Amino acid sequence: MKKLLLGTIFLAMAIVFPVPAMAGVDISVGISLPPPIVFEAPPDVIVLPDTNDVYVVPDIDVDMFFWDGWWWRLWEGRWYRSHYYNRGWGYYNRVPSFYFNVDPGWRGYYRDHNWYGHQWNYERIPQRRLQQNWRSWNSNRHWERQGTWGVQGYQPRPQPQRQELRQQRQQQYQQRPEVQKQRQPQVQQPGQQPQVRQPRQQPQEKVQQPQRQEQKPQVRQPRQQPQEKVQQPQRQGQKPQVQQQKQHSKEKAQQQQKGKSEKGKPEKGGEEKQDRK
Repeated sequence: MKKLLLGTIFLAMAIVFPVPAMAGVDISVGISLPPPIVFEAPPDVIVLPDTNDVYVVPDIDVDMFFWDGWWWRLWEGRWYRSHYYNRGWGYYNRVPSFYFNVDPGWRGYYRDHNWYGHQWNYERIPQRRLQQNWRSWNSNRHWERQGTWGVQGYQPRPQPQRQELRQQRQQQYQQRPEVQKQRQPQVQQPGQQPQVRQPRQQPQEKVQQPQRQEQKPQVRQPRQQPQEKVQQPQRQGQKPQVQQQKQHSKEKAQQQQKGKSEKGKPEKGGEEKQDRK
């Protein structure tokens, strides 16, 4: 029953807090996620002129964009994205390519209904309609060709001018204090590299030390072997000397016994003389 209860709780949490598949997102434990934005209803968006179908939520103070099927947020110098507008944010480790096409003064143009001196009759797009049509609008360039983003009598900027504006906005973005603050650890990394490399070299020395200790017995073995070889012939040579001494002593004893027996026996000539008598 406990396992069944835990399984149902886990399933309920997975339904309430889904984890979307976020390829290309670098999720790091040390990086905090942005605070959630509470919406009473799904937000409406507008499409920004002079962009490749970049949509923005105009009714909140936070810059929240929709582009290429993702919701995007910039918070404390870092970028986050999600497939949902109200949850599932994950850290994105670089600046999205669309951002430098966005005019920084778009909020003022939105408030005045004016885009560089032209009447801007923007259209508010519900979130559900956006999810259903953003792919076809992007492939057909719907807002640029048919509606010119709702700007009356406006001609899109030529490509060289757009590239120049992108470079200017990129420089302005890099000069932001919150962006420079997040880049400070990256500048300090080269100075910290020697500290990281030192522990990597220590294990190599520790591994080499036991190898040297194992080689020491190999050097001692050839020195002990000749000693054993020299001692062996000495021990083997001593055995024949003892045996020879014993044989010599036996032969001397036998010779002495023979001498004694010969002295006690009468000579043959004497025996004959006694017989004659």
